[in-house]
Amino acid sequence: MNTFNAEDTLIIVGIVAAYILFTTWLTWRLRSKSSGDFMEGSRAMPALVVGILLMSEYIGAKSTVGTAQAAFEDGFAASWSVIGAAIGFPLFGFLLVKRIYSTGKITISGAIAEKYGNTTKNIISVIMIYALLLVNVGNYVSGAAAIATILKVNLPVAAFITAIVSTFYFSFGGMKGLAWVTMLHSGLKYLGIIAIMSFALYKTGGFTPMIEQMPSYYWTWDGHIGASTIVAWLIGTIGSIFCTQFVIQAISSTKDVRSAKRATWVAFFFCLPIGLAIAVIGVAAKYLHPEINSLYAMPIFLQDMNPWMAGMVTTSLVASIFVSVSTVALAIASLVVKDFYVPYRKPTPEQEFRATRWLSLIIGFLPLIFVLLVPEVLKLSFFTRAIRLSISVVAVIAFYAPFFKSARGANAGLIGACVATSVWYLLGDPFGINNMYIALVTPAIIMAIDHLIPNRQEHKSHQRVEQRGV
Repeated sequence: MNTFNAEDTLIIVGIVAAYILFTTWLTWRLRSKSSGDFMEGSRAMPALVVGILLMSEYIGAKSTVGTAQAAFEDGFAASWSVIGAAIGFPLFGFLLVKRIYSTGKITISGAIAEKYGNTTKNIISVIMIYALLLVNVGNYVSGAAAIATILKVNLPVAAFITAIVSTFYFSFGGMKGLAWVTMLHSGLKYLGIIAIMSFALYKTGGFTPMIEQMPSYYWTWDGHIGASTIVAWLIGTIGSIFCTQFVIQAISSTKDVRSAKRATWVAFFFCLPIGLAIAVIGVAAKYLHPEINSLYAMPIFLQDMNPWMAGMVTTSLVASIFVSVSTVALAIASLVVKDFYVPYRKPTPEQEFRATRWLSLIIGFLPLIFVLLVPEVLKLSFFTRAIRLSISVVAVIAFYAPFFKSARGANAGLIGACVATSVWYLLGDPFGINNMYIALVTPAIIMAIDHLIPNRQEHKSHQRVEQRGV
């Protein structure tokens, strides 16, 4: 493994710095100038752009570095972590896009509140903010690992650099500016991952030496991960797509339902090949550098490239980092503003826009507090998907099971699932049961039990409505 000298490092840093300066200027030029631009791009985004935004939400720094880390440890089967997203987007388009789009809401909490009311909306918002903040903790760790490898700085410093640049992107760009800059980020990210995979296969001499010399489980469909965990991944990834705030927000930025559905297929065709490529990179890193920390399975290849190629690939990873952090932070800002600030303060559009910018600064830097506490990125990633899955269960019940109309049951199911899933995750998934299954069944069980218990308050409310009607 090579190490870069001062001149090589200067070339790489120069390429990355030039890219950051250019995209910063572009973000400023395309910046959102109103709350409508910031939150939903004024509902004018083409399906191609929105599809790439959706793909970038699920194949960002956390998925690229985290999936490569999992492939390093457990084999090619880690690719299921991304394949699940590829499967989930068309299913989301088929089952929920029309129903959510027709509500006119840009938050999942707002859409579900159409049936269960404001208390349920607030509970969903709090749970989603909790999950998305943890998502960005994982994004910061993944991104910092790549930046620290090249710049020779420690993980906290690299995470701080990530926070500064990403916060500028989303706090000024909003949905409008972020969408177009993300097109550039995503194109470069795609090229970078393909370049790393090609370089990795060149160093290994292709697939044959790895297949012949590595343990057989590295090339089986379930690896050391196991069928149960893979099924949990698929359930969690697909379920989280159904309710993740940025996905709802991106879908809402299209001009109509047909464009929104087309965007989900664009995301499918972009997700599938890149997921396979990332897994190949992780396995190749294990074959060539078995002694390294698995977190560096992807960025380790940068050390062996010439500085110009390493600069391009590093820039692609940096782009991936900024996209991931920015889209998640934008989603958090939208939830805080639309579900809490606007209902309680009733601001003018100018006040709302100004408050959104200030809140964005806090949201961008808050995950830095927890960066050093996250050793395994992919496990954290799927825990956050489990939390969001529980919201999806309630959403599907709300849209497809009208006889479950108790807000009390929905609220108890949401809170119970969040607490149970978090405790199960912290206990290390007892009895070998993945926390994803806890998130899947808990809200449904609680809502079913509630359905069997008479709800006097809601019955009285229904009677009052009938009396007013008479």
